[in-house]
Amino acid sequence: MLWPQSVARLHESTPHSHGQQTGHTSKLPKDAKLSTSSPLTMIISKPPFRPSFHSPSLAAGPLRRHRHPHPHLANRPFPVAVAVAASPSDLLASVQSVASAASVLASIVLVHESGHFVAATSRGIHVSQFSIGFGPALASFRLGAVEYALRAIPLGGYVGFPDDDPESGFAPDDPDLLRNRPVPDRLLVVSAGVIANLVFAFLIIYAQAVTVGVPVQALLSGVLVPDVVPGSAAARSGLLAGDVILAVPGAAPDPSVPALVDLIKSSPNKKVLLKVSRAGPAAGDKPQFIDLTVVPDTSADGSGRIGVQLSPNYRATRVHPRNVSEATVLAVREFRALGGAVLDGLRQTFLNFSQTAEKVSGPVAIIAVGAEVARSSADGLFQFAAIINLNLAAINLLPLPALDGGTLALILLEAARGGQKIPREIERRIMSSGILLVLMVSMFLIVRDTLNLDFIKQNM
Repeated sequence: MLWPQSVARLHESTPHSHGQQTGHTSKLPKDAKLSTSSPLTMIISKPPFRPSFHSPSLAAGPLRRHRHPHPHLANRPFPVAVAVAASPSDLLASVQSVASAASVLASIVLVHESGHFVAATSRGIHVSQFSIGFGPALASFRLGAVEYALRAIPLGGYVGFPDDDPESGFAPDDPDLLRNRPVPDRLLVVSAGVIANLVFAFLIIYAQAVTVGVPVQALLSGVLVPDVVPGSAAARSGLLAGDVILAVPGAAPDPSVPALVDLIKSSPNKKVLLKVSRAGPAAGDKPQFIDLTVVPDTSADGSGRIGVQLSPNYRATRVHPRNVSEATVLAVREFRALGGAVLDGLRQTFLNFSQTAEKVSGPVAIIAVGAEVARSSADGLFQFAAIINLNLAAINLLPLPALDGGTLALILLEAARGGQKIPREIERRIMSSGILLVLMVSMFLIVRDTLNLDFIKQNM
């Protein structure tokens, strides 16, 4: 996206700022330099590692958690906070897991900005800055005409272009300034960050395939019961979390979740016989086969409900490819599955924003999630990194003024106008409104996610 560096720096003092407090202005200064940037605290929706197949329509009340989670990380939704360490060893493990998650996040930003940078320099376009983070520089050096910097506020990063910098030494009509390049060149530079994240996500998944293997879910017979609401009709009948419903008279021999839901809803106050398989108390025990009779309660709309959560009966295994061809096929399949989950989560966020707004997260919650994943399973970081890459790519393609998608939309609009450029003042106002919105959302998410951390809650 095209961002003015004077705003992206958030109060950073530079020789080009002419004393303006750019972090407080609602209008871009005329000497603002342009930059492609990735604000990491933009909306990062939190889809599960796998699409959810649960059917809450039978629940007698809200389900707070799965008492019988699936045995693999791929079926777990992202947690929202980092657990409090209880001992020095736990504290060390927490610090290490947080550092691992933060490193993953930083590498993803680095890849995104490198995409913009490589695309610009490969086309001979002038670049003035490459920064990870915003605000004052913690460390920086200059190599040729480019300043490289690590900055204090880890909200993303940016690649700066000297297009509107009067002290850059470049003439306004220099053909190698980004704004003076043909539409295809500008489209390439602006979209290169997203392309880099997609390629990086695929490489991460491929690395997972050839090192620890790819999780694969095999569909078994029956319908899994992940949770049972206490006091519900299902609980009164003796149904337990973890049971597998193998058959129901009047339904197909191997019932599906929708078929079982329809049968229960159509049977209020009627006896329904369930043939259930129940695992033994110890690993390796043979399952027990039990017949249970449940009488569905009548809900407000007259349909039956028994107070359970249902899911297809999957068994998670790991597939280890035997050669490069198999690894590529597995990686492509996993890439498509995770990409679909990310897009579905993003779609649900916008279609049901009032219900899903609490799932929108900034960098604090993302690092907390990554730390929890790192503590649970080291190889879980593969999927965490891939999903955040895919999230960042999807978010940046949204046609919003402060994102890559917004800049792409302006460039395409220019192309549709026969190459007639949008007036600079109008473009500045569009971009400034988007930037201020991003900054406000970012600050809100950081404060909210920080207050939601367990150790903060326990000390308030």
